[in-house]
Parts: sequence; structure tokens; C-alpha cells
Amino acid sequence: MTLTDLGWNEFFSDAFQRVAKNSWVAGRLIRETKINFSALLEDGDEVDCVVGGKVWHEASCDAELPAVGDWVAIELGVGEGDENIIRARLPRQTCFSRKAPGKSSEEQVMAANIDFVVVVTDAGSDYNLRRMERYFTIIARSGATPVVLVNKSDLFDQEVNQQAQREIQALAPEAEVYITSAIQKEGLEVLRRYLKAGVTLTMVGSSGVGKSTLVNQLLGEEWLWTGEVNEVTGKGRHTTVARELVILEGGGMLVDNPGIREVQMWTDEQTLRESFADVEQITLQCKFRDCKHRGDQGCAIEAAVLAGDLDRNRYDGFLRLDEEIEELNLRRKKRQMIVERWNKRNSRVKARNRDDRIDLAKEERGEL
Repeated sequence: MTLTDLGWNEFFSDAFQRVAKNSWVAGRLIRETKINFSALLEDGDEVDCVVGGKVWHEASCDAELPAVGDWVAIELGVGEGDENIIRARLPRQTCFSRKAPGKSSEEQVMAANIDFVVVVTDAGSDYNLRRMERYFTIIARSGATPVVLVNKSDLFDQEVNQQAQREIQALAPEAEVYITSAIQKEGLEVLRRYLKAGVTLTMVGSSGVGKSTLVNQLLGEEWLWTGEVNEVTGKGRHTTVARELVILEGGGMLVDNPGIREVQMWTDEQTLRESFADVEQITLQCKFRDCKHRGDQGCAIEAAVLAGDLDRNRYDGFLRLDEEIEELNLRRKKRQMIVERWNKRNSRVKARNRDDRIDLAKEERGEL
């Protein structure tokens, strides 16, 4: 196995040359635990490593720390018991992130340096176009290419599956949308079209939609244990609990993510507008530039909804996402203000302590 098989290219090579020292080697992070990482090196050697102090201190937030899928520069330990230390994280080509669950304003990196994000859903209880809009928005920001599997097709009529496929495709014309059944192994052929040497793919979706089953089939073994399916909910009793980058025997790599119960936004206004280009075109016709599209006089969006030219659900989804982004921006500003205030306080304390030390030294020398 070569670095190229792991996704190494000229972009990462140039970045590594700018930071590397003679004893450092390049590696790709494949696993994260509470205390360390595992990385794959040239020839497929796997090593455990820890984040160096410089990397910790230079990261302004958790999202800038190494994550599964990242390429890093590692200083290998030379003696028995010496740790392998991550001395630098190389720049990312793509980064699939969401807002961390709960009331946090922090970014949570789900996978780094990926080529395709495969969203797994179904045409039944998990089917939700508003959630799909959220997925497409954060995938667009990541720089990766979206692929959708409408899975569990064996549980629903063909017409129901095809309708779901059409509606999802209409939301994101750039995405490729497939109807699959993991139980009948119909998803394998689709996924193998994308999995080639050096290509990284990640799969996301709610718990119980068949992600772990698809991963097991790709690996050809029970890599991720899946239990029986609940007859009432139609969902599996087990889902992935940790992220891991897996090298596939037939070529390519897979990052499996835990089931996502919250798809909260981590994006910006520009990405939102690009994801809702059809809605954005209508907003240009609003009477006032600062129209909030919530009962404002001369609002073109509300007029389009009333005329049947814009789906009410898509309009509601646009407003909800807009509100979430605005709230996230406010939390960021608040957090920044707190950090700045704390830094100013620390600076004053340090200055006061420094002055006290100077006065004490002068007193000891008899200068006061």
C-alpha cells in the first residue's frame, strides 16, 4: 500500500514539504480515541500517535485539531516507550462538518479530505425533505460531491420509492440519487462505482437506515455488528458509535459516521443562498431589499407560495435554516466577545503581576 492509495496527492505533498523536518513522516489518521489517534503510513504501517503541544496551542477551536481523514506530519519515537507525535496537520482539501449537537456554537468535523458524501435515507419513517436540504447545504460547504441512497426499497412500493427519488433529485440536481436495498445487496454495485484507489467516501444518515449493513457488505465481514430490526419502527437496534476510516480491499476508503440525530447547520449565508438558488431568485423581486419574508409588504416569496409557484414546505425550510444560521452567528459573536474580554482581563492581571515583581525587586535593592 502506498500513500497514493490512501489519497496522497501533489496538494498534500507540497504542504508536507513546507512543514516537515528530516525525521517526520506523513500519515493519514484513520481512528480517534479519547487519548490518541491511529495513523496509516507508507507501506500500510499503522501507528498510534498523540497531538503535539504546538498543534494544540495553534488551534483556535476544536475543528482545527486533527480529525479522522486528516493528513498529518508525525515525528516517530526512536526509543522503546517513546510516543509518536503529530507535529502538524496538513491543510484540508474538503471538510464535512456540522454544528456540534446542543447549544454549542462549535464546529464538529465529521470527516476530512473526503471526495463523496453518501446520504442514506429511506422512503418511509426517515424520509424528510427538510433534513435532506440540511444535508445538501453542509455537503455543499464541505466541497465534497453528494450521493443519495433511498435505501430499504424492499419495504415500500416502487411508486413510493421513485417519488422519493424524484423529490430528492429536485432538491439537488448535482447529486446522484439511487434506489437501493441493503438487504438485497443492491447498494453495493452503486457504492463500488465511486470506490477507487485514493478515493474517500463517507456515509451519513439517521440511525437504522441501513448504513452499518452497507458497510458490512463492503468489507465482506461483520465489521460493524448489526442487530435485529425492530418490527414497529423498522430500525436496527445497533448503529455505529465511533468514526473510523476503513481501507477497502477492492480499493478506496470509507469513513463511517455514527447515526446523526441532529443535522444542525454549520455554514454561512452565501452557501445557504446557493443551496436555495430558486428561492433566492424570487427574493430579488421583493419590494424591499431588507425584506424578512415573514409578512413584509411586497414580499415576492410569500406571493409565490400563494400563487403555487413555490412549495410551502421549501419556503418554511428556507426560513428555518436562515434562522439557525443567524442564531449560530450570534453565538459565535458572543463567544468571541467572551474570549476577548477574558484575554484583556488576563493581560491586565499579567501586567499588574509584572509591575508588582518590579516594585518588589526595586524595594529589595533599596530603590524605593
